[in-house]
Amino acid sequence: MSEALRLGALLAHPENGGVRTIAGPEDTEWTGVVVETTEPDLPADGNGRLAILTELPPTRPWQQDALVRRARDRGFRALAVPHADDFGAGTRALAVRFGFTLLHVDRPMLLAKACWQLIEARDALTLSYVRKVAQSIEYHAQGLPDLLRHLSASVGHGVALIDAEGVLLEVGGRLSPEVHAAIDFSPWVDLARMPAGTAASVRVDSPSREGLRLAFFGEGLDDRQVSALAVAAEVAMPAVAARILIDEINEVNDASVSSGVLRDFVDLRGTPDDDVERRMFDRGWRTTGYHLAFRIVGRSRLDARQLLRFVTGELGRISIDSHATTSGRGVSGWLTFFEPPASSQVERHVASLRELHVAARRSFNIATGVGSMASGSMGLTTSLSEAGDAAMIAVNRSATGWFVRVDGLGLDQLLLARTSNDAFVPIAQALLAPLESGGGVLLKTLSAYLDHESAVSPTAAELGLHRNTVAMRIQRAQELLAVDMSDPEVRLALQLACRAVL
Repeated sequence: MSEALRLGALLAHPENGGVRTIAGPEDTEWTGVVVETTEPDLPADGNGRLAILTELPPTRPWQQDALVRRARDRGFRALAVPHADDFGAGTRALAVRFGFTLLHVDRPMLLAKACWQLIEARDALTLSYVRKVAQSIEYHAQGLPDLLRHLSASVGHGVALIDAEGVLLEVGGRLSPEVHAAIDFSPWVDLARMPAGTAASVRVDSPSREGLRLAFFGEGLDDRQVSALAVAAEVAMPAVAARILIDEINEVNDASVSSGVLRDFVDLRGTPDDDVERRMFDRGWRTTGYHLAFRIVGRSRLDARQLLRFVTGELGRISIDSHATTSGRGVSGWLTFFEPPASSQVERHVASLRELHVAARRSFNIATGVGSMASGSMGLTTSLSEAGDAAMIAVNRSATGWFVRVDGLGLDQLLLARTSNDAFVPIAQALLAPLESGGGVLLKTLSAYLDHESAVSPTAAELGLHRNTVAMRIQRAQELLAVDMSDPEVRLALQLACRAVL
């Protein structure tokens, strides 16, 4: 045989006949391989090759020692035999002293085939991987993780979906950060080799997600294996890209359905409805028990589905029944307790939600609100509403890290949060429209006046105006709005409207 055979590559081969090292050097290579039935059948000139014997070896220690000595004396550098793991400590020590590698193998002929593929039949190794990939693609996968699992199981190596930031999905092993850092994301195909392992990756041609690569990886792979895996990755890539698209379509449909179910449930405001209850139950959403809701909204534009994907993954780390779905321009969710939780338990899970918020902020510009603990359907509706109010306030609360819990808010803050919804703002704008002319001077003066509890002097001091000027502007605003500002309810309504508009 014509090329060197590395032990590491042989151990990394997915169909190596169950070979494993018993004794001797583990980082070695041979000039070739010879397969015979018994030791006397081996050629006299081993020439640095691996000897594979198909029959069982002797069972007595002195005979095992003699087998190793004769193989070494013939010029072989390694011996693979069935049941070599039964060899005694003396025989193993002898192999170590000789610098001779002793291997156990379950199926010698399969090991011989693997050696042949690695040395002389590169195309055969590539075709073997491609055939296995094709068989995996024919399997009806339940989703992208399922498809990657079958690819990994078929080729016998790790498979990962990656981007420049890190590993998105991996099965069959762990892609070393060192290897990930060595991958070039520019070319169509890239081969990365580091001491921690090797990866063959190909760019994923996905219309919806850029910067993805499909990587086949492992340890101890030689150049022939890596080249063959690169071809296998190219063959597998279209199926992976198609699965990503299918999963995203299913995800959009599921998010739309779940969002609709939650919206219908909230609109009922605790009123029993058999159809909505059934739809909630079909999704595994419990309305009985005790609930702690949360709401996450974007402080700028964001992809709610990507946020939901992240939140769902993080909720899996919290040891409690949890649910989440897209809702408007954010994500709403809740934790459910089957029994009344102790206050310490509630605090622990609020802390978990804060940790989720902090983790999400590394990738999303968001604010989070948490409702209070409540029970039953009506309680879940209330907690969700409170979480929404708290999230509205959190958007402007940098001092709290854009995380607000409704239990720490006053009634005045909750009322102001209510005025920020999409229904109230247009009404407030229409009410205050007469004050918008002249650069909105009257509107700003009125807002400051109401915030200072209708006191002229503090308002004048804040705005840097004479108190008579403030009094004249307030009188003019009252005339334009045609309201009686001596009425406390009118002043409250105007104050909320100013807050919403400004």
